[in-house]
Amino acid sequence: MRKIISMSILFLLLGSVLSACSNGQPTSSAPAVTEAANSPSSEAYPLPNSNNPNPPTPNEVYPAPLETSASYPAPLETIPAYPAPENNGQEYPGVTPENGAVIGTPLRMVLIPIIDNLPMYVAQQEGLFAKYGVQVEFIPVASAAERDQVISAGQGDGIINDIVSTLLYNKDTPQVQIVRLARVATPESAVYHILASGKSGITSVGQLKGVPIGISQATIIEYITDRLLGAEGFTPTDIKTIAVPKIPDRLALLSSGELKAATIPDPLSYLAVQQGASFILQDSKYPQYGHSTYAFRKQVIDENPAAIQAFLAAIEDAVNDINADPSRWGELLKDQKIIPDSLLATYQVPPFPTKSVPSEQLWADVLAWAKEKGLISGDISYNSSVINQFLP
Repeated sequence: MRKIISMSILFLLLGSVLSACSNGQPTSSAPAVTEAANSPSSEAYPLPNSNNPNPPTPNEVYPAPLETSASYPAPLETIPAYPAPENNGQEYPGVTPENGAVIGTPLRMVLIPIIDNLPMYVAQQEGLFAKYGVQVEFIPVASAAERDQVISAGQGDGIINDIVSTLLYNKDTPQVQIVRLARVATPESAVYHILASGKSGITSVGQLKGVPIGISQATIIEYITDRLLGAEGFTPTDIKTIAVPKIPDRLALLSSGELKAATIPDPLSYLAVQQGASFILQDSKYPQYGHSTYAFRKQVIDENPAAIQAFLAAIEDAVNDINADPSRWGELLKDQKIIPDSLLATYQVPPFPTKSVPSEQLWADVLAWAKEKGLISGDISYNSSVINQFLP
């Protein structure tokens, strides 16, 4: 009996020791605490109707919480297009429907939802890429920042961008090259608009002096804003801006009156007007500044020049089809979600430029602006960043 009791006590003591050892060992690591959760820099400026008592001061970054929808397209030009040379001494096979075979690997186009993409969608829908033997894949992204990340990682091949973007890519070494204009402003067709909120009381350009204008910094939007207001006689100290990177946020803040003015591209500028804003200054008055471009990674161009040439031949056909019948593409715009539903019934498809590249004059002007802003420090060669031998 004593032995049984002793053995029972021994087992109880042994169980207690084992239990204590087990409880002393953590079974899992604690969840990581994200730095942003407690970081003072993570504070975002409130969205519309937040009744914030301390709005940002001019030129202060205005973080934007909502979905981003677009990079920033650009106008169709009155600057003379740079003419296409005789292949700059390089020989590439002509691209014709008779070539037949598929050229190289598919070109991966990283696309922000903007009207500038329309020729690519038309070329795909109408079989024009297949006609010239090139495969094209679309990679949709929500913002210019996301687009640039995909390209920098080598996960995409081509984009629609602008000279500001190309300068930033190529400030150390050429990474992308512009091969064609995508859009330009004309006296009859504006692409960028400076608008005033319906609640601002602003009705003329002169009233914008000293008024914070919502923009996206270090982009074509900021360049256009500076150049349009400069052409109206504003000095640099007259121009005040607030960075609102995402276009939906700019629209919402303009509509609510929390932003008195903003620069917004076509077609969302027309949506702003539907919501009560008014046009104050448009790049159709100074169409030499606005532009957007087709650009590809230099490595892709070097390794597959025939595909680039075939792509541009298909784009040329698509542009001609669009310009011949702009009203034909309403369903395509709707399917690709380029145009807000409320604009579909009234929106007029703009003209698209035929084969051309940005002029050296425009390149030099954007370069000078970027250096003034401190975005780049040295000169970047036009010839290393803009090529035209692949135009049909």
